[in-house]
Amino acid sequence: MMATPPPPPPRSAAALSTRTIARIFFTVAGLGILLAVIYEVRSVLLLVFIAIFLAVALGPAVDFFVKRRIPRALAILLVYLGILGGIVGVGLLIVPPVVSQVEQLSTDIPGYVSDLRQNNTFRDYDNRYNLSAKLNKQAASLPSRLGDAVGALQSVTVGVFAVVIQLVTVLTMTFFLLLDGGKLIDFALRMRGRSSEARLRKLTQDIYRSTAGYVAGNLVISVIAGFTTFLTLEILAVPFAVPLSVLMAFLDLVPLVGATIAGVVIGLVTAFTDFPTATIVWLVVFVVYQQVENNVLQPLVYKRTVSVSPILVIVSILIGSSLLGVLGALVAIPVAAGLQIVLKDLWQDGTIAPTVTSPEGASVVLPPGAEPPPPVTAAPY
Repeated sequence: MMATPPPPPPRSAAALSTRTIARIFFTVAGLGILLAVIYEVRSVLLLVFIAIFLAVALGPAVDFFVKRRIPRALAILLVYLGILGGIVGVGLLIVPPVVSQVEQLSTDIPGYVSDLRQNNTFRDYDNRYNLSAKLNKQAASLPSRLGDAVGALQSVTVGVFAVVIQLVTVLTMTFFLLLDGGKLIDFALRMRGRSSEARLRKLTQDIYRSTAGYVAGNLVISVIAGFTTFLTLEILAVPFAVPLSVLMAFLDLVPLVGATIAGVVIGLVTAFTDFPTATIVWLVVFVVYQQVENNVLQPLVYKRTVSVSPILVIVSILIGSSLLGVLGALVAIPVAAGLQIVLKDLWQDGTIAPTVTSPEGASVVLPPGAEPPPPVTAAPY
Protein backbone atom coordinates (compact mmCIF):
# COMPACT_ATOMS: atom_id res chain seq x y z
CA MET A 1 0.00 0.00 0.00
CA MET A 2 1.49 3.34 -1.05
CA ALA A 3 2.17 6.04 1.58
CA THR A 4 0.00 9.14 1.43
CA PRO A 5 2.08 12.23 0.50
CA PRO A 6 2.01 15.10 3.05
CA PRO A 7 -0.49 17.80 2.27
CA PRO A 8 0.89 21.04 0.77
CA PRO A 9 1.29 24.02 3.17
CA PRO A 10 -1.70 26.32 3.35
CA ARG A 11 -1.60 29.24 0.95
CA SER A 12 -2.31 31.64 3.80
CA ALA A 13 0.87 30.54 5.62
CA ALA A 14 2.94 31.09 2.48
CA ALA A 15 1.39 34.51 1.99
CA LEU A 16 2.06 35.37 5.64
CA SER A 17 5.69 34.38 5.26
CA THR A 18 6.03 36.57 2.19
CA ARG A 19 4.44 39.52 3.95
CA THR A 20 6.76 39.03 6.94
CA ILE A 21 9.83 38.99 4.72
CA ALA A 22 8.63 42.10 2.87
CA ARG A 23 7.92 43.88 6.17
CA ILE A 24 11.39 43.08 7.50
CA PHE A 25 13.01 44.19 4.24
CA PHE A 26 11.21 47.52 4.09
CA THR A 27 11.78 48.12 7.82
CA VAL A 28 15.52 47.58 7.43
CA ALA A 29 15.58 49.69 4.27
CA GLY A 30 13.66 52.50 5.95
CA LEU A 31 15.97 52.38 8.97
CA GLY A 32 19.00 52.56 6.68
CA ILE A 33 17.56 55.56 4.83
CA LEU A 34 16.77 57.26 8.15
CA LEU A 35 20.33 56.72 9.41
CA ALA A 36 21.72 58.04 6.12
CA VAL A 37 19.58 61.19 6.38
CA ILE A 38 20.63 61.69 10.02
CA TYR A 39 24.29 61.35 8.99
CA GLU A 40 23.89 63.92 6.23
CA VAL A 41 22.24 66.49 8.53
CA ARG A 42 24.33 65.65 11.59
CA SER A 43 25.77 69.16 11.78
CA VAL A 44 22.27 70.67 11.86
CA LEU A 45 21.13 68.18 14.49
CA LEU A 46 24.19 69.05 16.57
CA LEU A 47 23.23 72.74 16.49
CA VAL A 48 19.67 71.85 17.51
CA PHE A 49 20.99 69.70 20.36
CA ILE A 50 23.21 72.56 21.59
CA ALA A 51 20.27 74.97 21.40
CA ILE A 52 18.08 72.59 23.44
CA PHE A 53 20.81 72.20 26.06
CA LEU A 54 21.30 75.96 26.31
CA ALA A 55 17.55 76.52 26.58
CA VAL A 56 17.31 74.07 29.46
CA ALA A 57 20.44 75.48 31.12
CA LEU A 58 19.28 79.10 30.88
CA GLY A 59 15.69 78.30 31.79
CA PRO A 60 16.07 78.89 35.56
CA ALA A 61 17.64 82.31 34.98
CA VAL A 62 14.79 83.29 32.65
CA ASP A 63 12.20 82.00 35.13
CA PHE A 64 13.86 84.15 37.81
CA PHE A 65 12.98 87.31 35.87
CA VAL A 66 9.56 86.04 34.76
CA LYS A 67 8.52 85.50 38.40
CA ARG A 68 9.22 89.20 38.93
CA ARG A 69 6.57 90.16 36.35
CA ILE A 70 9.04 90.79 33.52
CA PRO A 71 7.80 89.71 30.05
CA ARG A 72 9.41 86.46 28.98
CA ALA A 73 10.98 87.87 25.79
CA LEU A 74 12.55 90.71 27.76
CA ALA A 75 13.72 88.26 30.43
CA ILE A 76 15.52 86.20 27.75
CA LEU A 77 17.19 89.34 26.40
CA LEU A 78 18.28 90.29 29.91
CA VAL A 79 19.89 86.86 30.39
CA TYR A 80 21.66 87.21 27.04
CA LEU A 81 22.90 90.67 27.98
CA GLY A 82 24.09 89.35 31.34
CA ILE A 83 26.13 86.61 29.66
CA LEU A 84 27.57 89.07 27.13
CA GLY A 85 28.39 91.51 29.92
CA GLY A 86 30.15 88.78 31.87
CA ILE A 87 32.32 87.85 28.89
CA VAL A 88 33.16 91.48 28.12
CA GLY A 89 33.84 92.14 31.80
CA VAL A 90 36.28 89.24 32.01
CA GLY A 91 38.04 90.56 28.92
CA LEU A 92 38.28 94.08 30.30
CA LEU A 93 39.57 92.71 33.60
CA ILE A 94 42.29 90.56 32.01
CA VAL A 95 43.47 92.21 28.77
CA PRO A 96 44.61 95.64 30.15
CA PRO A 97 46.86 94.07 32.84
CA VAL A 98 48.39 91.78 30.22
CA VAL A 99 49.14 94.73 27.92
CA SER A 100 50.56 96.70 30.85
CA GLN A 101 52.73 93.78 31.90
CA VAL A 102 54.12 93.36 28.38
CA GLU A 103 54.99 97.05 28.19
CA GLN A 104 56.61 96.91 31.65
CA LEU A 105 58.58 93.85 30.62
CA SER A 106 59.78 95.67 27.51
CA THR A 107 61.04 98.50 29.73
CA ASP A 108 62.69 96.22 32.33
CA ILE A 109 64.53 93.82 30.00
CA PRO A 110 67.51 96.18 29.36
CA GLY A 111 68.06 96.35 33.14
CA TYR A 112 67.89 92.54 33.35
CA VAL A 113 70.44 92.30 30.55
CA SER A 114 72.71 94.76 32.33
CA ASP A 115 72.53 92.64 35.49
CA LEU A 116 73.37 89.53 33.48
CA ARG A 117 76.51 91.29 32.23
CA GLN A 118 77.84 91.05 35.79
CA ASN A 119 78.15 87.29 35.30
CA ASN A 120 81.54 86.32 33.80
CA THR A 121 80.18 83.40 31.78
CA PHE A 122 77.35 85.43 30.28
CA ARG A 123 79.72 88.32 29.57
CA ASP A 124 82.02 86.01 27.60
CA TYR A 125 79.11 84.69 25.50
CA ASP A 126 77.75 88.21 25.11
CA ASN A 127 81.07 89.52 23.80
CA ARG A 128 81.25 86.59 21.38
CA TYR A 129 77.64 86.48 20.08
CA ASN A 130 76.39 90.02 20.91
CA LEU A 131 73.48 88.69 22.98
CA SER A 132 72.75 91.96 24.79
CA ALA A 133 72.06 93.89 21.62
CA LYS A 134 69.76 91.14 20.32
CA LEU A 135 67.83 90.93 23.60
CA ASN A 136 67.40 94.70 23.78
CA LYS A 137 66.20 94.76 20.18
CA GLN A 138 63.60 92.05 20.86
CA ALA A 139 62.47 93.85 24.02
CA ALA A 140 61.94 97.09 22.12
CA SER A 141 59.76 95.25 19.60
CA LEU A 142 57.50 93.59 22.21
CA PRO A 143 54.74 96.24 22.08
CA SER A 144 54.65 96.07 18.29
CA ARG A 145 54.55 92.27 18.51
CA LEU A 146 51.50 92.62 20.72
CA GLY A 147 49.88 94.75 18.03
CA ASP A 148 50.77 92.10 15.44
CA ALA A 149 49.13 89.49 17.66
CA VAL A 150 45.95 91.58 17.82
CA GLY A 151 46.00 91.89 14.04
CA ALA A 152 46.44 88.15 13.68
CA LEU A 153 43.56 87.62 16.08
CA GLN A 154 41.39 89.85 13.91
CA SER A 155 42.35 87.81 10.84
CA VAL A 156 41.41 84.61 12.63
CA THR A 157 38.11 86.20 13.66
CA VAL A 158 37.35 86.97 10.03
CA GLY A 159 38.34 83.42 9.10
CA VAL A 160 35.86 81.88 11.52
CA PHE A 161 32.91 83.89 10.21
CA ALA A 162 31.04 80.64 9.64
CA VAL A 163 31.40 79.81 13.33
CA VAL A 164 29.94 83.20 14.22
CA ILE A 165 26.99 82.49 11.94
CA GLN A 166 26.49 79.15 13.69
CA LEU A 167 26.64 80.87 17.08
CA VAL A 168 23.98 83.37 16.02
CA THR A 169 21.85 80.50 14.70
CA VAL A 170 22.15 78.59 17.97
CA LEU A 171 21.33 81.67 20.05
CA THR A 172 18.30 82.39 17.86
CA MET A 173 16.99 78.83 18.23
CA THR A 174 17.66 79.00 21.96
CA PHE A 175 15.69 82.25 22.17
CA PHE A 176 12.60 80.72 20.57
CA LEU A 177 12.93 77.53 22.60
CA LEU A 178 13.03 79.61 25.78
CA LEU A 179 10.07 81.65 24.53
CA ASP A 180 7.76 78.87 23.34
CA GLY A 181 9.43 75.65 24.51
CA GLY A 182 6.90 75.18 27.31
CA LYS A 183 4.01 75.42 24.85
CA LEU A 184 5.64 72.89 22.54
CA ILE A 185 6.13 70.45 25.42
CA ASP A 186 2.52 70.92 26.55
CA PHE A 187 1.28 70.23 23.02
CA ALA A 188 3.42 67.10 22.72
CA LEU A 189 2.24 65.82 26.11
CA ARG A 190 -1.43 66.40 25.23
CA MET A 191 -0.91 64.42 22.03
CA ARG A 192 0.04 61.41 24.17
CA GLY A 193 -3.34 61.41 25.88
CA ARG A 194 -4.46 62.02 29.42
CA SER A 195 -3.49 58.52 30.57
CA SER A 196 0.27 59.20 30.22
CA GLU A 197 0.37 63.03 30.29
CA ALA A 198 0.90 63.34 34.05
CA ARG A 199 3.71 60.77 34.12
CA LEU A 200 5.51 62.28 31.11
CA ARG A 201 5.12 65.79 32.51
CA LYS A 202 6.78 64.73 35.76
CA LEU A 203 9.53 63.06 33.70
CA THR A 204 10.29 66.23 31.71
CA GLN A 205 10.27 68.33 34.88
CA ASP A 206 12.75 65.98 36.56
CA ILE A 207 15.08 66.14 33.54
CA TYR A 208 14.78 69.94 33.49
CA ARG A 209 15.66 70.18 37.18
CA SER A 210 18.62 67.81 36.81
CA THR A 211 20.07 69.88 33.94
CA ALA A 212 19.59 73.10 35.90
CA GLY A 213 21.30 71.41 38.85
CA TYR A 214 24.24 70.51 36.62
CA VAL A 215 24.66 74.15 35.58
CA ALA A 216 24.51 75.27 39.22
CA GLY A 217 27.06 72.61 40.21
CA ASN A 218 29.39 73.66 37.41
CA LEU A 219 29.23 77.27 38.60
CA VAL A 220 30.01 76.21 42.18
CA ILE A 221 33.05 74.20 41.06
CA SER A 222 34.30 77.12 38.93
CA VAL A 223 34.01 79.50 41.89
CA ILE A 224 36.02 77.07 44.03
CA ALA A 225 38.70 76.88 41.30
CA GLY A 226 38.90 80.68 41.13
CA PHE A 227 39.08 81.03 44.92
CA THR A 228 41.86 78.41 45.14
CA THR A 229 43.78 80.25 42.42
CA PHE A 230 43.37 83.58 44.23
CA LEU A 231 44.70 82.19 47.53
CA THR A 232 47.70 80.59 45.82
CA LEU A 233 48.64 83.73 43.88
CA GLU A 234 48.22 85.92 46.93
CA ILE A 235 50.53 83.69 48.98
CA LEU A 236 53.09 83.75 46.14
CA ALA A 237 52.71 87.55 45.80
CA VAL A 238 51.98 87.22 42.09
CA PRO A 239 50.57 90.43 40.58
CA PHE A 240 47.08 90.56 39.03
CA ALA A 241 45.78 87.85 41.37
CA VAL A 242 42.15 88.95 40.97
CA PRO A 243 42.02 89.02 37.14
CA LEU A 244 43.93 85.74 36.89
CA SER A 245 41.54 84.12 39.38
CA VAL A 246 38.56 85.36 37.38
CA LEU A 247 40.19 83.91 34.26
CA MET A 248 40.55 80.53 35.96
CA ALA A 249 36.94 80.53 37.18
CA PHE A 250 35.66 81.54 33.74
CA LEU A 251 37.66 78.99 31.74
CA ASP A 252 37.02 76.24 34.28
CA LEU A 253 33.43 76.23 33.00
CA VAL A 254 34.80 74.68 29.79
CA PRO A 255 35.54 70.99 30.43
CA LEU A 256 38.80 69.23 29.48
CA VAL A 257 40.75 72.21 28.09
CA GLY A 258 39.51 75.35 29.87
CA ALA A 259 41.34 74.93 33.17
CA THR A 260 44.50 73.81 31.37
CA ILE A 261 44.59 76.98 29.25
CA ALA A 262 44.11 79.15 32.32
CA GLY A 263 46.79 77.20 34.22
CA VAL A 264 49.34 77.74 31.43
CA VAL A 265 48.62 81.47 31.27
CA ILE A 266 49.00 81.83 35.04
CA GLY A 267 52.20 79.76 34.92
CA LEU A 268 53.70 82.20 32.41
CA VAL A 269 52.84 85.12 34.70
CA THR A 270 54.52 83.42 37.66
CA ALA A 271 57.59 82.83 35.50
CA PHE A 272 58.02 86.60 35.08
CA THR A 273 57.36 87.19 38.79
CA ASP A 274 59.52 84.73 40.71
CA PHE A 275 61.09 82.04 38.56
CA PRO A 276 61.43 79.16 39.32
CA THR A 277 59.99 79.14 42.86
CA ALA A 278 56.55 80.63 42.16
CA THR A 279 56.22 78.67 38.91
CA ILE A 280 57.01 75.33 40.55
CA VAL A 281 54.65 75.99 43.47
CA TRP A 282 51.86 77.00 41.09
CA LEU A 283 52.33 73.92 38.90
CA VAL A 284 52.18 71.63 41.94
CA VAL A 285 49.05 73.34 43.29
CA PHE A 286 47.39 73.34 39.87
CA VAL A 287 48.05 69.65 39.16
CA VAL A 288 46.94 68.55 42.65
CA TYR A 289 43.79 70.69 42.51
CA GLN A 290 42.82 69.36 39.07
CA GLN A 291 43.07 65.80 40.36
CA VAL A 292 40.95 66.69 43.39
CA GLU A 293 38.39 68.53 41.25
CA ASN A 294 38.06 65.76 38.65
CA ASN A 295 38.01 62.78 41.00
CA VAL A 296 36.52 64.15 44.24
CA LEU A 297 34.89 67.55 43.89
CA GLN A 298 32.92 66.99 40.67
CA PRO A 299 31.44 63.62 41.70
CA LEU A 300 30.44 64.92 45.14
CA VAL A 301 28.92 68.19 43.89
CA TYR A 302 27.06 66.59 40.99
CA LYS A 303 25.77 63.86 43.28
CA ARG A 304 23.95 66.56 45.29
CA THR A 305 22.87 68.83 42.41
CA VAL A 306 22.11 66.23 39.73
CA SER A 307 21.54 63.11 41.90
CA VAL A 308 24.01 61.07 39.87
CA SER A 309 26.38 58.66 41.57
CA PRO A 310 30.09 59.66 41.57
CA ILE A 311 31.19 56.66 39.51
CA LEU A 312 28.53 57.45 36.89
CA VAL A 313 29.77 61.06 36.74
CA ILE A 314 33.33 59.95 35.97
CA VAL A 315 32.26 57.29 33.44
CA SER A 316 29.84 59.64 31.65
CA ILE A 317 32.51 62.35 31.29
CA LEU A 318 34.99 59.84 29.86
CA ILE A 319 32.43 58.46 27.39
CA GLY A 320 31.18 61.91 26.36
CA SER A 321 34.67 63.30 25.82
CA SER A 322 35.69 60.28 23.74
CA LEU A 323 32.60 60.63 21.51
CA LEU A 324 32.23 64.41 21.05
CA GLY A 325 35.28 65.96 22.71
CA VAL A 326 34.64 69.14 24.69
CA LEU A 327 30.94 69.23 23.79
CA GLY A 328 30.53 65.61 24.86
CA ALA A 329 32.16 66.28 28.22
CA LEU A 330 29.94 69.35 28.68
CA VAL A 331 26.65 67.51 28.16
CA ALA A 332 27.71 64.08 29.46
CA ILE A 333 26.47 64.57 33.03
CA PRO A 334 23.00 65.99 32.19
CA VAL A 335 22.54 63.29 29.55
CA ALA A 336 23.48 60.61 32.09
CA ALA A 337 21.08 62.15 34.60
CA GLY A 338 18.30 62.21 32.01
CA LEU A 339 18.86 58.56 31.08
CA GLN A 340 18.86 57.64 34.77
CA ILE A 341 15.52 59.42 35.26
CA VAL A 342 13.98 57.72 32.20
CA LEU A 343 15.15 54.26 33.23
CA LYS A 344 13.89 54.79 36.77
CA ASP A 345 10.51 55.87 35.41
CA LEU A 346 10.30 52.86 33.09
CA TRP A 347 11.17 50.56 35.96
CA GLN A 348 8.54 52.01 38.27
CA ASP A 349 5.96 52.07 35.48
CA GLY A 350 6.49 48.38 34.88
CA THR A 351 7.71 48.57 31.30
CA ILE A 352 11.00 46.90 32.16
CA ALA A 353 10.17 45.86 35.71
CA PRO A 354 10.16 42.16 36.57
CA THR A 355 6.75 40.50 36.50
CA VAL A 356 5.34 37.28 37.87
CA THR A 357 2.22 35.34 37.02
CA SER A 358 -0.49 35.18 39.64
CA PRO A 359 -2.38 31.94 40.35
CA GLU A 360 -5.24 33.34 38.27
CA GLY A 361 -2.89 33.69 35.28
CA ALA A 362 -2.51 37.51 35.35
CA SER A 363 0.88 39.28 35.12
CA VAL A 364 1.76 41.20 38.27
CA VAL A 365 4.56 43.86 38.35
CA LEU A 366 6.98 43.43 41.23
CA PRO A 367 7.92 46.61 43.14
CA PRO A 368 11.59 47.73 42.91
CA GLY A 369 13.82 45.51 45.04
CA ALA A 370 11.20 42.83 45.59
CA GLU A 371 12.17 39.20 45.10
CA PRO A 372 9.91 36.92 43.04
CA PRO A 373 8.14 34.21 45.08
CA PRO A 374 9.42 30.64 44.85
CA PRO A 375 7.68 28.44 42.26
CA VAL A 376 4.69 26.49 43.53
CA THR A 377 5.02 22.73 43.08
CA ALA A 378 1.82 20.97 42.21
CA ALA A 379 0.68 18.37 44.71
CA PRO A 380 0.74 14.77 43.45
CA TYR A 381 -2.55 13.03 42.86
